[in-house]
Amino acid sequence: MFAEASILAAMSIYDPLTYKPREAAPGLMGRVRVALLDALDAELEPFGLKASDYIVLVTLASDQQLTASTVCSVIAHDPGAMTRKIDSLEKKGLVRRVRSETDRRAINLELTPEARKLFPRMMNAVIGVINEFLHGFSKAEVREMESMLKRILANAEAREARKKDAA
Repeated sequence: MFAEASILAAMSIYDPLTYKPREAAPGLMGRVRVALLDALDAELEPFGLKASDYIVLVTLASDQQLTASTVCSVIAHDPGAMTRKIDSLEKKGLVRRVRSETDRRAINLELTPEARKLFPRMMNAVIGVINEFLHGFSKAEVREMESMLKRILANAEAREARKKDAA
């Protein structure tokens, strides 16, 4: 354990004595996320949607046979809040619950025809906001940023695996 800690210390990016949370990568990622979600909320308002609605709808559009539990794990969302979100999207006529034909205990979620009709317009609005946020970046820079973010996620997953192995 000590050797691992000293290896990690030697590879450290930040020093606790000089760390500035608002200027460091984690703080900046959090601030970008909040700004993006706020902008998406404003852009999706004419559709009667929020950014959180979009995240669920785009997840359902890209996958078949998803349950609420699966959607929760895919987007790292609280199960109780997900039930309320699905109820809300169902009331709006955008999502429906369908009992699985292969497992009668499972309830799958699917987009309604109304949601499929709305989806291209919603995506155009969302992509417009994302492109505004990426103004001034080249495609190569965006691909490099995506690669770096994937590496951060891989590091997070490796950390979780080490914690599970240690338990």
